[in-house]
Amino acid sequence: MLTDSTATTAATRSAPPATGHARLAAAWAQPWVRLAVLGAVVLALTGVYLFGDVPGSLAFALEYRSRTVLAMLVVSTAVGVSTVVFHTITQNRILTPSIMGFDAFYVLISTVVVFVSGSAAFLAFDQLTLWLTQIAVMVAFSVLLFTWLFGGKRRSIHLMLLVGIVLGTFFRSFTEWMQRMLDPLDFQVLSDAMFASLTRPDETLLALTAVLVALGCVAIVPLRRTLDVLTLGEPAAVGLGVDHRRVVMVLFAGIAVMIAASTALVGPILFFGLIVANLAYSYAGSFRHVWTVPTAVLLGMVCLLGGQLVLERVFGYGGTLSTVIDFAGGLFFLYLVLRKGAR
Repeated sequence: MLTDSTATTAATRSAPPATGHARLAAAWAQPWVRLAVLGAVVLALTGVYLFGDVPGSLAFALEYRSRTVLAMLVVSTAVGVSTVVFHTITQNRILTPSIMGFDAFYVLISTVVVFVSGSAAFLAFDQLTLWLTQIAVMVAFSVLLFTWLFGGKRRSIHLMLLVGIVLGTFFRSFTEWMQRMLDPLDFQVLSDAMFASLTRPDETLLALTAVLVALGCVAIVPLRRTLDVLTLGEPAAVGLGVDHRRVVMVLFAGIAVMIAASTALVGPILFFGLIVANLAYSYAGSFRHVWTVPTAVLLGMVCLLGGQLVLERVFGYGGTLSTVIDFAGGLFFLYLVLRKGAR
């Protein structure tokens, strides 16, 4: 009589070999394979952007374009990491860090400067000082907000989101009121400054932003396993031994620093985080943050590099990348809302 192990071995030997399609499907089910393929796509797009269609000196083009690629990497890292973490904390995949009023607050700061001092003083303002001021004000705003919400008995995430929506609406309304009173020339200068630009970053500001984003990642990455637990919700996380309040404050601090630094560097891109984070959840093939976070970063690079290539090589610089992302993100946001509402 055959034993169970003997029967299993015999059945395995008699089973037909796996087809190439089955092996490919099994390999594709592995998150690291998907991440490797996505990384290869990013490298290919980077090569095409750096070395393709060089109109003049290759050295000059590489210096100019490599700075743009680095800015894209910094922004993708800041937005991708912060949005995925924000979704985990809030248990909502539609809302993004911009709901805290970062984009509206950034526009408000620049509008106040132009409204008080004029466009000439705004253009002559030292860029490093302006960048530091914007970051300091935005981080201080977020720290005060989080301290008020989580300092005492107010620990509701939903209260934070509601306050963020109200503050964002107030900032936009106050900004529009000041913009209506600006001189047409001042308004034109302000409008040009409000469009996000990844192709002309200041070297010093880019380096400082990269350092701040790296510090934010250093604070968040060690908590990747804790983030997996937070996915289960606050009651389950607390039951499993997570100091929910402390962890959430550390995560929010990292989010605030990264979003403030990247927004002050290139300007607001409203729906960028919404796109890359939700695509990452579908593509990664795993709920674990060790896969979803880098997937969101690489998808951000694909969106930025691919969009910039299309704008430059197909449309001949006919438009801005941030406008295209906001338009596509707005449609994607409506799709997510309608899909959630249908369930």
